[in-house]
Amino acid sequence: MVLAALLAATAALAILAGASAQVEQPVEVVNDSTPTRCAEEDNVYIKLRAEQVRRFRIEARHPAYIGTIVADRWAPDFANCTVTGSADYKFERRRLTLYETEDWQLVGLTFPSFWRPNSVPVRVGQRTETGFHLLQLWTRFQERAEEVLVLYPADGYWRARPLAPQTLRSSAYGSSFLVGPVEVHGRPLVDIRAVTFDPATRTFTLAFARGGSATLRLDALDQERIELGVTIEPPIGESQPFAALRSMYVTETNSDVAQVAWREQRTALWGESPVMSFKRARAVEFWAGRRVPSRHNTSAPDFTFRDFATGER
Repeated sequence: MVLAALLAATAALAILAGASAQVEQPVEVVNDSTPTRCAEEDNVYIKLRAEQVRRFRIEARHPAYIGTIVADRWAPDFANCTVTGSADYKFERRRLTLYETEDWQLVGLTFPSFWRPNSVPVRVGQRTETGFHLLQLWTRFQERAEEVLVLYPADGYWRARPLAPQTLRSSAYGSSFLVGPVEVHGRPLVDIRAVTFDPATRTFTLAFARGGSATLRLDALDQERIELGVTIEPPIGESQPFAALRSMYVTETNSDVAQVAWREQRTALWGESPVMSFKRARAVEFWAGRRVPSRHNTSAPDFTFRDFATGER
């Protein structure tokens, strides 16, 4: 009886240890940011790498000071910015609703110009359209439409934000993120071959130009946070990032990200650092955001990357 109980307890501990090891999968977080005086330059570049990560979660949450905001600011600030020659490619402006119900809407936009020439097909059900530079996912909340998630198919940039808090009619976007094999061609990007959207599960499936795929599913959305579940197949490997955060920092009060924090495996203690001082970490959770209000995109959300896992669903 005693031996059987000990064996059962040992087996239970092994199962718990295995589950914990899966949840507490560390990834390499590397800061490749550069200083700037221009508030419209994405000078913050934080890369996530791991050999076998297949799944993880991204959360965008209102900053801790959201309830104190009296005057929100999201207008562009081109002071101290140098305008260089443009290599934009020209397109015909277009706006098209790809999917619509009473509560959800997916809209595709084509801009008059864009920095990349590639045209990515987007499929929703039996319908396929192409040439969009921006996909907007809207939802209806409290008798108004709110845009909560966007994707730039031509370079793989995403932006996400929660529903607006009770104290504000709307909130700002700030940082962007990349999902998939990150390359650098003038700037970091993910080269996407095709996009599919499943309205029933609110899932985007990305087919990458050089093989492999990813899904990004909207799992939770409220006036505090938006939570996204990501899967990548096959794993990207350590040769290039499987995800990245792109943002801007000039000073703590002129930034979209000013601070970072991370938790290492098997510890409850978080490390903290100003974003421009951070170098790298082996983290099971990584947060990037702001502690004090900024005059740039004041209400923009903080971001957390977590729940990295190597196993399949």
